[in-house]
Amino acid sequence: MPTEAESITEPRAAATVLLVRRDGGQASVLMGQRGAQAVFMPSKYVFPGGGLDAADAAVPLATPLGATCAARLDLNAESGLAAALAAAALRELWEETGLALGEPAGPTPAPGWDGFAATGLAASAAHLRFFFRAITPPGRSRRFDARFFLADAARLHGNPDDFSRASDELSHLHWVPVAEARRLNLPFITEVVLAELTALLKDLPEGAPLPAPASVPFFDNSGTVPTFRRLY
Repeated sequence: MPTEAESITEPRAAATVLLVRRDGGQASVLMGQRGAQAVFMPSKYVFPGGGLDAADAAVPLATPLGATCAARLDLNAESGLAAALAAAALRELWEETGLALGEPAGPTPAPGWDGFAATGLAASAAHLRFFFRAITPPGRSRRFDARFFLADAARLHGNPDDFSRASDELSHLHWVPVAEARRLNLPFITEVVLAELTALLKDLPEGAPLPAPASVPFFDNSGTVPTFRRLY
């Protein structure tokens, strides 16, 4: 039975990256396993991601998100939320996997981005596509308003199999065939996201770039009644 404090926990903004690899004749997505002692989703396989930090709003992006994705993320374009979420997605991908999405040269790196900048890159949201949104239901000790971004591994700089710079937050980092990913120990919402990804890839011509979806699924648990809708 949730305590009163748990039931009123406000969701924290978060960003997650579905990094998709399409070589070797099948599509794979990068996943890792959370620790057995983790407070949130212990032992579950997840995509790289995490909570929005205050500093993410100050990260200079070499290229911003596309206009459609930005508008779907942030109805108030003046708030800067879309850019902050994109920066959080790039940061979490770098921290948890050691893989970088960026462009050569660019703005001076923000504090804490020295390791990323040492690759010779500036963070870039050019190849992120807003793909899915979900808010953790009430009654959980930790809740997130998570935005999922799609990105093509072909846009990475460096070896997509080199996780040597990754933190230890996720173990068993590996490329999982999308057709097999749902056999893993997954959170429910990850299963739903994978179903959406499967549908997108099924209709995508071979060699075509990953598109922004026609609409973004949104599992909205911000109130007492769960609601599913789409963002256009």
